[in-house]
Formats: sequence, structure tokens, C-alpha cells
Amino acid sequence: MSVLTTVTRAWLTRSFKPFHFTNTYDNTLDYRETKKLGLYVHIPFCRSLCDFCPYCKFLYDENLAKSYIEALLKEIELVGKTAGAEKKKVTSLYFGGGTPALLAPEIKRIMEQLNRYFSITEGVGIELHPYDVTEEKLSVLKDAGVTKISIGVQSFQAEYLQLLGRGNFDYSIMFRALANVYFETVSMDFIFGLPNQTIEVVKKDIKTAFANGANHIAIYPFIDFTFTGRNFNKMTNKEKKKLLYEIVDYCNGKGYLRNSVWTFSKQGRAKYSSMTRENYLGFGCSATTLLEDQFKINTFDLQTYRQRVNYGNLPTALTLHFTRRQRMIYYLFWTAYSLRIDPQEFRLYFGESLEQNYGFELWLARVLGFLRKENNQYVMTTKGSYYYYYYENFYTLSYIDRMWHLLKKEALPAELIIR
Repeated sequence: MSVLTTVTRAWLTRSFKPFHFTNTYDNTLDYRETKKLGLYVHIPFCRSLCDFCPYCKFLYDENLAKSYIEALLKEIELVGKTAGAEKKKVTSLYFGGGTPALLAPEIKRIMEQLNRYFSITEGVGIELHPYDVTEEKLSVLKDAGVTKISIGVQSFQAEYLQLLGRGNFDYSIMFRALANVYFETVSMDFIFGLPNQTIEVVKKDIKTAFANGANHIAIYPFIDFTFTGRNFNKMTNKEKKKLLYEIVDYCNGKGYLRNSVWTFSKQGRAKYSSMTRENYLGFGCSATTLLEDQFKINTFDLQTYRQRVNYGNLPTALTLHFTRRQRMIYYLFWTAYSLRIDPQEFRLYFGESLEQNYGFELWLARVLGFLRKENNQYVMTTKGSYYYYYYENFYTLSYIDRMWHLLKKEALPAELIIR
């Protein structure tokens, strides 16, 4: 696995230089001229902790949550004041977790703080646990300015909810709430690749979602992080490939638009993604920031996070300063998630030709049936999306898994070298 990612990285970046993350960081981030900038806010609290979930999360405690929100507001101020007298225009705001809606009354305070420094042009999204989808809570979130919601259903089937450590739930409450409180996008998340999961089981979940308020769905493969738990056998890659093809064929047959590798929308109007941002600022413990020349990640430790911010310092744990080729690959990898790579957008971002930099790789991807050319853009095929998943799984376990595992053990590690 490490050999595959190392060789691929070396080939695409034209260098054997590793990704070298250090504990040095900029206490002031210059993003004023950054285009297509998004915002991310991490709320790490949950009612209970699901074994399969790899994200930075803690059991909800009222006092801990209150102190965290105060630190979060200070971090937003530290970063936001760089914008100067004029508000910085940003594309979107995304609340992730954890279970952000646990702190629904605080979302408005966070929004007000962000609105002092940023002008959000394309909407505000938030993740929800099904337990939080009540009329009362949805109304609070809508009043705060939320326009898009993503509900972590995972499955409507009792067998798989039990497998994932979720209890049984009366979804009729959630369905009634969605019928009575309008959002421009209502997305529901599901996991595929679970034991004995067939296309018929997945189709039941998709039908139930679209019949009960969803206009967008995300169907992610189960990824087995080394530091998470599971008590079942994984589906084989061959079985996952077959199931992915069946999901795509089913959704195409129903007229759903495939917006990205894992998402489909009803009538093609709804959009929801936390991944396809060219640049973004991240706030909160474990939040990442991606700018034109660097990638940084905040500490996972709550106490360290609060201490850093209270002393007027950013809570950065590790920073990677990109080489130009590394930044190009990072850009292409996550842009490909949207199923399209636009040479014109690449040139606007880097000032260079996509084909001159990666013409051979694009030609090879077309020969192998991973991409096709359409309206001067490179469009990923279903075959390509499977191999994207296959490589993303390697990338996740070789890079993200190692980084998160380290940061869960050490609040401020000295460095991380990924070859």
C-alpha cells in the first residue's frame, strides 16, 4: 500500500520529496487575495461515540462545550481580523463534527462572529444526526442562517444500524420535521460495502430517502481506519466494485444526477459537499485549512486548543508548505471528486496549462477508460470513479489515517513525514 502511494506521488510530483509536516506555523494567515475561499467549523461533541467514525469527537459535556465555543469565537476573531476593513467574500460555510446540531442554539452566535469578517455567497450547510431532526431544532438552525442540511442516516435498515452501533430510531419524527421546515438542500448520508449488503438493500435506502424529504444523497464506502473499531468482516473489493456499478446504474435509471463520486441529486438541483473547495479556512479542534501555498491542521486536544487560542495564538498542530507540483496534485485529486476537471479552471488557478503538465497522464486515463473528453473538460467515467475510490482508500490509510492517529495521541507533535 505504501509503495503504491509513494510511487504514484513521486511520479505525479516529479520528485521523491516526501510530504513533510512540521510544528512551525504562521500566526497570521494572508487569505485576502485568495479566490473561491470556503469556511469550515468543527463541533466535536456527540451524545455517544460510534466506533466506525474516525473524526475528532468527544462525549457531550455542557461545561466543556461552553468553554469550547468561547475559544472557537476567539479563533474566528484571530483569523478574521486579517480580512481588514472590508469583509472577505467566501463561497460557503460548512459545520461538521461530531454532531454540530447538539449546540444548535450556539450556531447563531458562531454565524454572527463569522459574519463580522466574511460575506457568505453560496449558503451554509450543517451535519445532523437523525435524533436532531426535529421541527424545533430545524427552526433554530434555519433562523441562524443554515440553508443546507446533511443527515447521517448511514442506513434505514435495523440490521446495519446495529452493526454500526446505532440504535433503532423512529424515522417518522424526522420525516415530519423535514416536511414542515424547508431547506434548499436536504442530503442524507449512507454507507455501502457492509456485509451481505446488496443493491436491493441500498435501493430501499435511496427510495426511502427521496420519498421522505431528501433531494440529495451521499453514498460512501466503508473505510476501515486503523484506530476505529468494527465487529464485522469487510466486503471484498470485487464485491464493492459490483455494488458501486449497480448503485450508479440504478440512480442513472431513475434520472438522478451524479454530482460527485459519491453523491446524487434529485432533478439535479440540490448540491451538498464538504470536499470540493479549492481553498478554505478551518476553525475548531482538528479543523484543516487549505490555502494556495500551505495545508495546516489544528490540534485534536481540547485543552491545548483552548490554551493556544486564549493566549492569542492559532491552534495549529502541523503545517505542510507545498511544492508547486504537490499543490497541483492536491488540487487535481480533490477536483476529480466532482467528476470533472476543467483545464480552464486549472489555468486560472496555477497560470499554467493542465495538458502541458499532465498531458501523458490524462491521455493514459482516457485510454484506460477512466476519463472521457466532453465540452473541453475531462469527465470521470463509472470505471474511473471505482479506481478513484480504490486509490482514495490507499491515500486515506497512508496519509489521513497516519496523521489523525498521530494527532489523537499527541496534541502538538514535532513533525510528520509521509513518503
